[in-house]
Amino acid sequence: MTKELVFGHQNPDTDAIAAAVALAYLEKQDGYETEAVALGPVNPETQFVLDYFGVQAPRVVDHAQPETDRVMLVDHNEPQQSISDIAELTVTHVVDHHRISGFNTAQPLYYRAAPYGCCSTIITQMYSEEGVTIPKEIAGLMMSAIISDTLLLKSPTTTDVDWDALQALAEIAGVDNYEDYGIQMLKAGTNVAAKSDQELIDSDAKSFVLGGKNVRIDQINVVDLADVNERLAEIKTAMKTEADAENYDLFLVLVTNVLTSNSELIVVGEPKDVVAAAFGNQFDENDVMQLPGVVSRKKQVVPPLTEQLEPTK
Repeated sequence: MTKELVFGHQNPDTDAIAAAVALAYLEKQDGYETEAVALGPVNPETQFVLDYFGVQAPRVVDHAQPETDRVMLVDHNEPQQSISDIAELTVTHVVDHHRISGFNTAQPLYYRAAPYGCCSTIITQMYSEEGVTIPKEIAGLMMSAIISDTLLLKSPTTTDVDWDALQALAEIAGVDNYEDYGIQMLKAGTNVAAKSDQELIDSDAKSFVLGGKNVRIDQINVVDLADVNERLAEIKTAMKTEADAENYDLFLVLVTNVLTSNSELIVVGEPKDVVAAAFGNQFDENDVMQLPGVVSRKKQVVPPLTEQLEPTK
């Protein structure tokens, strides 16, 4: 059987890595020759998780050919978020928890999607349905992914299924207090001082096409919003430089305090008035908007922007 690469989106977060590792292992049990890879280096939070559970980071790739022309996608489906040669590849599996946009295939495939808080929650269900025992270290990765994506079950994306999956995975992983572990893990990813301005705006960024506009949305997790506010001018300069180079109409950075679940939104580009209308709020003189209680790009940022930029849909 032809080897298949399994990967999440560009600028991978903990779920993109955990879901790739977990699906690659599960599909091996079904006879597929799979390898989990990453479309970029792991971030500090994910490295904390990998070190904690003794798992090596997947190798980084930017294209699949000529190694293989068959791939499995996790935690994404939109082509602009995927591997560089995705248009030339055969996608055999997709497991995702995001909107479906711009995705089509020439061949039938396995497609599993559910509106849960985390892709790893779906894969946990798949293990249960197939009667496959989850290895301890993979359970730890998927548990961590759920904590990351739902901000310790505080995000509005969280469902009862995520709660149940997290409890079950923590038991398998041997983590007695997942809340204490989760706080350590989330804090590990918030060392803003150790990152350059470019790393901050790219480390968890995704691209979207909304109403014909190229929109880039990054999220930075912190334990103190002042850590980013002190560097606001430099961060905005980096955003403007990248927006000009990559032809982004709008570049948004959501800065989220993981302890209080409050955020600030930084904007570069136009139309800013549409962004303001999307959130029923205004930007200050520094192009920063206060968004208390907003923590989810998927559920609280992309949908209102889509409604404003694609009003007829």
